[in-house]
Amino acid sequence: MAKTPPQDSTKKRKVGFIGCPPAEVMARFRRDELIDLDNLILELSVSDSEKLLPATTCRIIKRILDNALGLELDLIIFDDGYSKCDNARFLGRLLESQLKEVPLIHTQNDSTESRGTPVSDSGLSLSEKVSLILEDLARPSERKDLTPCPDPPAGFWGVPCADESIYDLFPRGTLVLGWLRCCENRTPADLELECWVPPGLPTVFFAQTFCSKNILAKHLAAEHNGLYLDVDGTVSRSERAKVEAFLHFRKAGH
Repeated sequence: MAKTPPQDSTKKRKVGFIGCPPAEVMARFRRDELIDLDNLILELSVSDSEKLLPATTCRIIKRILDNALGLELDLIIFDDGYSKCDNARFLGRLLESQLKEVPLIHTQNDSTESRGTPVSDSGLSLSEKVSLILEDLARPSERKDLTPCPDPPAGFWGVPCADESIYDLFPRGTLVLGWLRCCENRTPADLELECWVPPGLPTVFFAQTFCSKNILAKHLAAEHNGLYLDVDGTVSRSERAKVEAFLHFRKAGH
């Protein structure tokens, strides 16, 4: 593990993080500016990933690399164990070679202590749920004001989408499942929770193209009579139509 540079108490460091690092590691940097490198940073226009990574690389991994190279970070906290993915673990080696002056703290989040899933189970819209889950990684807060949705109309299984507009296709109260649910629970390596899907719930199983989670997504979609969706970056019109038709015919109305 890389040594953490000494902190100037008068200056916030710019600390990027990848995945869902252990809570005790993240707690050490709450006074700093924490930036989720998995997320889209609108002001960045660099795309070094296109020349540094194979074309057959998940869009989120490309985004992480572009963010890490473009943000002038002081430090990176990397959850590069089986709680993230092998591609992220390999990306760590590339980042260390490209960012020799930026320390990388390598972690593996194998926590089994449940934090709960009030956001995933609430009656909020899917876009609100995903935003809250991801924002909570950098700025944790207790969600005591959320009411569970007693009869979720649909399920969304998977990881955060590169194209967030897909969330608007789902009715309010859509249950969040898969790695996103594990992320809210702070147990990202919990494969049993990641595979849990309520019987009979109309569920879309999503993974980014070239992500290894496609294996699990396709298997679970077949097992639960769901819709398997494999998307590279922007959701196409035909992919949107597939989701809309699936939700309509499975009576998962808005």
